[in-house]
Amino acid sequence: MINLINNRFETNREAFEHCELITKNASHAFHTAFSHLPRYRAWSIYAVYAFCRTADDLVDEHDDLAGLDQLQRELTAFINGAPPTTLMWQALTVVFETYDMDSQPFFDMLHGQRQDAIFTQPQTQADLEDYCYYVAGSVGLMILPILSTKHQQLREFAIHLGVAMQLTNILRDVGEDYQNRRLYLPADVMREYQLQRTDLQATQPSNDFINLWEHEAQIADHQYKLGLQMMPDIDAVAQPALLAATYLYRELLTVAREQHYPVLQERTYLSDARKAQVLQQVKLNLQALNSSS
Repeated sequence: MINLINNRFETNREAFEHCELITKNASHAFHTAFSHLPRYRAWSIYAVYAFCRTADDLVDEHDDLAGLDQLQRELTAFINGAPPTTLMWQALTVVFETYDMDSQPFFDMLHGQRQDAIFTQPQTQADLEDYCYYVAGSVGLMILPILSTKHQQLREFAIHLGVAMQLTNILRDVGEDYQNRRLYLPADVMREYQLQRTDLQATQPSNDFINLWEHEAQIADHQYKLGLQMMPDIDAVAQPALLAATYLYRELLTVAREQHYPVLQERTYLSDARKAQVLQQVKLNLQALNSSS
């Protein structure tokens, strides 16, 4: 059985390498984290990422709602046993044959992209976190069966982790998103912190902006803590990759604070030295996790 699965991956090597290239070009940090998985699990993650990146690019890069509709038709055909013949769908066919995949999060993710295509500012924190589920919590559910044989028990934790990562993205990209006419900060939270839209055009963050940013960052930190509770039930070979991806994302919040919240003018990035520090912390935490289990 194992040899049969291996043969399916190797026969479709070109398709998986295509998906890996998409992943590496779009997110070096994501690729670096999940490259620590055994090869076929890593390839499976890259195939899922390629689907998500395709959907995201249709909206963010091309403003192509018709293309998003076409991708949903392809997904429906795929689920009904008639997958398109492109490399991405070839790879995903193997993934769905190998793991106990759930198709609903893929549809949910497309719903989230459609929200971006016809964007309106979230009015409440609940609206924002609902959006975060559709564009990122759904991704956590997509990859969960690749990371754990106990995935059915871990769904809520995976959603928390996805929401935390999406909130981190939003906090990192406030200025860039605003320039692109997208404001993800909830309207009622902006009113609570007396933040005006014009404050987002400033070259330096106001105290009101910093207070609101920290409000959202603390919510993200809480979501990270909830999500990380699933780590003991993640397959041992997948723990380093998932922990690395989580810690690298979470570190963006710390770096933004240290740099005094430059997010209105530029994205926050991790230097190679900072990434190395984070990965060393991952190693130490894994040792502690394994010694306690």
